Amino acid sequence: MEKDVSDFIQDSAQTKKKFQPMNKLERSILHDVVEVAGLTSFSFGDDEESRYVMIFKKEFAPSDEELEAYRSGEEWDPQRAEEKRRLKELAQREAEQEALRGPAVVNPNTDYKDKYSHLIGKEAAKDAAHTMQANKAYGCGEC
Repeated sequence: MEKDVSDFIQDSAQTKKKFQPMNKLERSILHDVVEVAGLTSFSFGDDEESRYVMIFKKEFAPSDEELEAYRSGEEWDPQRAEEKRRLKELAQREAEQEALRGPAVVNPNTDYKDKYSHLIGKEAAKDAAHTMQANKAYGCGEC
């Protein structure tokens, strides 16, 4: 394991290295070796038998999108990730434009006064508003 890590450090063409699936103890040892060597390591895989370690050089640390792809069991494809990022930005811009547009103006088909005219009458509300007087009990006798 230490030899593999040392060879990886010496090889300037490699930016990451994927190890074969290994058990928990071996992964733990590999993580310790990689940390001492000054590299970055992550474990990926679903169940105990298929979990593997991938190591990265510090200057080529993986992005969050790349880590998410590895965690979901996919291979990292920078072009596909760029396309996903572009679609996400487009959706965000559309949401911002929708928020700036504001709520839609609602124009009801009927007026509520027409709907309830059989209860309140057509002129009753207007007449009541004109003849309304301030309540003298509240000190508005002269208002």
